Amino acid sequence: MSGLVLKLNPKERVLVNGAVIENGDRRARLAIMTPDAHILRLRDAIHPEEARTPVRRVCYAAQLVLSGDMDPDDAQQQLLRRIEELSQVLTDPDSRAQLAAATEALIARRYYHCLKALRRLIPREDRLLAASTR
Repeated sequence: MSGLVLKLNPKERVLVNGAVIENGDRRARLAIMTPDAHILRLRDAIHPEEARTPVRRVCYAAQLVLSGDMDPDDAQQQLLRRIEELSQVLTDPDSRAQLAAATEALIARRYYHCLKALRRLIPREDRLLAASTR
């Protein structure tokens, strides 16, 4: 099976091409076969006021593409530039791997996978910011 597979919990909501879809009372598994569909789990959504750190700002920009609020062509260079800026700061091997995965997904126009890789950096960023404020 190719494409994106979403595993949804009961009552979980997902945004697909601008439409909010809510799962029923049971767990569900959906295979998204259209490669350029805009999909965003609402539980993963970052609200604009939460996008105050470098990683969250990049995630938010990727999210705007998925929600259909930003043109993918306009976002491509901006996202690549921001990921490059993050790679100047997050130099450990795991962060580099996530940034490489995000870049690869972005170049392939797989924005959900790009966002997923970038979101894995949020806990690391939180730890770094907490350590710097001590």
